[in-house]
Amino acid sequence: MHNRRRTFAAMAATLLATTAIGLTTTASAHAAPADIADRLAAIPGMTVVSEEAPPSPGHRFFFLTYRQPVDHTNPSGPTFEQRLQLLHRDVSRPMILHTTGYDMPEYAFRAEPTQLVDGNQISVEQRFFEPSRPNPAKWDKLDIWQAATDHHRITQALKGVYAAKWLSTGASKGGMTSVYHRRFYSRDVDGVVAYVAPSDPDNRDDRAYDEFFDSVGSTPACRTALKELQDEALSRRTDMVNRYDALAAEQGLHFDRVFGSTDKAFEMAVLDTEWAFWQYNSEANCDVPGRDATSDEIFAFIDQIAGFGFYADEGILPYAPYYYQAATQLGWPQPKFRYLADGLHYPALYQANSSLPAELKSRHDAWPMADVDNWVTKKSSQMLFVYGSDDPWGAEPFHPSNKDSFTFTAPGANHGANIARLNAADAAAARATVLRWAGVSAQTAQQSTATAALDARNPDLERRPI
Repeated sequence: MHNRRRTFAAMAATLLATTAIGLTTTASAHAAPADIADRLAAIPGMTVVSEEAPPSPGHRFFFLTYRQPVDHTNPSGPTFEQRLQLLHRDVSRPMILHTTGYDMPEYAFRAEPTQLVDGNQISVEQRFFEPSRPNPAKWDKLDIWQAATDHHRITQALKGVYAAKWLSTGASKGGMTSVYHRRFYSRDVDGVVAYVAPSDPDNRDDRAYDEFFDSVGSTPACRTALKELQDEALSRRTDMVNRYDALAAEQGLHFDRVFGSTDKAFEMAVLDTEWAFWQYNSEANCDVPGRDATSDEIFAFIDQIAGFGFYADEGILPYAPYYYQAATQLGWPQPKFRYLADGLHYPALYQANSSLPAELKSRHDAWPMADVDNWVTKKSSQMLFVYGSDDPWGAEPFHPSNKDSFTFTAPGANHGANIARLNAADAAAARATVLRWAGVSAQTAQQSTATAALDARNPDLERRPI
């Protein structure tokens, strides 16, 4: 009897405990899910720096940092904080990984794939762009694999929160960065949309760029006018450099660390003028000063197109991480400029090392780009490339495999080419591909006019070296 009482008491206690657990579970099931800010803060290595005012209804906007190893082969070694921003829509929506290739935009925006799928978006600052720069900066740790591994760790950290489909995207160097991430971590995302991303598998062979500048546009008029302007500017070098000196004094510009003089910086600006025009402008706006123009008019045109301030230390040093990567791995375009040979003072100036301070000048390693290009051509899948027919960076494009991968070219478009600028049939095919990869239907991805403010500004169109 005593044992029976003890057994009954134990059973009663178990029943009460089970009931209590059930009640607790039921209460938990009906409790509100954890706030997204709390879920982000709970990710090891992630810091929620701030939440900004909602940029539009249905969104939240965060600035974050994520702790990264300086060297991913030594994860227990020194670390740095990498900046990223998050535009949160809903954890059930797809996530777009926007790889900037440069610094992080400090305002909310939606890349085109984010708009198409009505998704979430993270935009990541490239390692070594300040302030996402290790201290001390070990520049040999700035390579495409280290950067791709940054993005790999971020995707793995966030997939516990955002479990729907993931796509990556970027434009120009950001598009290249998306490609490199896909090369090394092909399972991180379900597709890549890369805009105006050049490939340079053989840095010694740049004939494609000379051919581009000899044929771009519908008629020879604009390209001839630009070449004559460059030649005329060099023929007035003394006059032009005097104006550059005056501009530098007025704006507090210096030339101590990179070009060393306004004369050398002037020559680089002149060489860049043709490229910069076609990168950001169109044949319809080819109002180029002729040989009979005043020096003021010629100087003002070059300043408007290339930007003399960019070639001062203050303008170019923030982009040292790009030029370092170009010098060491990415390669760089190097047209011959034969039509300017008589006016040039600095042979072989048009290369990446020319735009670096002495301590960062480096030797080029040809293997990484050849490897990436070969992989994209033969093994890649779910990759969509968009180019502009009048963009010099498209002279050496990627050629993806036939494994659910595509290339589209926007007629008459420059470095701002996107899906919206394709012809109607190509745009429809590209949009359908993006939606399919993201796992959403056209009906569930309908846009709201409330997001117009998010889509009005595109950081990928801001002035950058590439």
